[in-house]
Amino acid sequence: MSSTSLCVGVVAPLTGRLAPLGSPLSYALRRLAPRLARIRNGGRRYEVTVAVRDSRSDPDAARQAVRDLAGADGANLVLTMAGTRVLPAVTDACEEAGVPCVSTTFPWQAYVDARGAEPGHRFRWTYHFAWGLDDIAAVFADLWERVDDSGAVGCLWNDDLQGRLLRHDRYGFAPVTSPRGHTLVDLGAYREPSDGFPAQVGRLREHGAGLVTSAATATDLALFHRQARKAGLRPRLITCSRWLTYPHTHTTPAPDVHGELADARVATLVYWSPGHPYRSGLDGTTCAELAHAYRQDTGAGWLQPLGLAHALVETAHHALTVAADPTDRASVAQALAGTSLDTIAGTLDWTRGPAPNIALLPLVGGQWQHGPDGPLLAVVSNTALPGVPLTGELTPAR
Repeated sequence: MSSTSLCVGVVAPLTGRLAPLGSPLSYALRRLAPRLARIRNGGRRYEVTVAVRDSRSDPDAARQAVRDLAGADGANLVLTMAGTRVLPAVTDACEEAGVPCVSTTFPWQAYVDARGAEPGHRFRWTYHFAWGLDDIAAVFADLWERVDDSGAVGCLWNDDLQGRLLRHDRYGFAPVTSPRGHTLVDLGAYREPSDGFPAQVGRLREHGAGLVTSAATATDLALFHRQARKAGLRPRLITCSRWLTYPHTHTTPAPDVHGELADARVATLVYWSPGHPYRSGLDGTTCAELAHAYRQDTGAGWLQPLGLAHALVETAHHALTVAADPTDRASVAQALAGTSLDTIAGTLDWTRGPAPNIALLPLVGGQWQHGPDGPLLAVVSNTALPGVPLTGELTPAR
């Protein structure tokens, strides 16, 4: 049996504002290192090294990390998890360098749009797995309907990529929520970070909206909620994607933000949890076992990106073992295009869409509730995935 070497490159936000993504990815790489170190493809054995480069949560640094991985490290495949500015920088750099890339962590429409493409565009080298803006809208509408039947929802959306896409007339929120009877009230675009929301609070009062939806940072959402309360307004429910899929204690050190958001009882999307009914196709680990091991090994509670990070490594292993020639980058990219794989994050199927280069993950609904060790994410709605057990009841703010 002959032997040769391969390299899996990783662009990870080990430092900077996206570091909450870096910790789960680093953990998954350490945990699965023995499985990835030696692989078999056909009659050959390959020694695999993993090269990790810090994106520093910065697009320019991320692009340089890809150039280093493609050049000095000779990566056959790149993995990444990042935000709406850093991830496109990584994937575009991989496309330019001709290196296969697998990414995850934000809606697929944003992944495509941030790269200047239309939803039907086919990339040659880069593949993504996530959920859609329409999936978020469906989960949030389900939550709204449990607490308020008035239909009016105040939309606190920024003036950047997220806000523009959420307002989009084809794949934003309106095409999903309007047929369900919801009236979306745009409270007015704002720039991040915000120094205040007087206009948005005024529009909330003007339209009498008892519900608010957002994609704000924890700091901005807390500021909006505080100013709304001072104006005598009390949203019955706030749904928030993006940063509020993480515990607010992880996204800012400010105790006043923690207290404000704990009081607001923010609801969010859930793409992975210990209760999800999945098992790794690589090592057989269940979601519950992975969450438990993460706490045991790090002393920290599970984070949603943990399951996605594990699935990234599973996908890399699969692509290198089934590619016609794993030393050839084009062959690895072709293997990814034909992949349908059961992972700890669910089945990743790049052959079905919803668009080229995309594998879709379903969403359920969660709410941040009080736990003994801080914010606890309870699954409160499982309409799209009944196999995920409910772990709490949706509780409107009082």
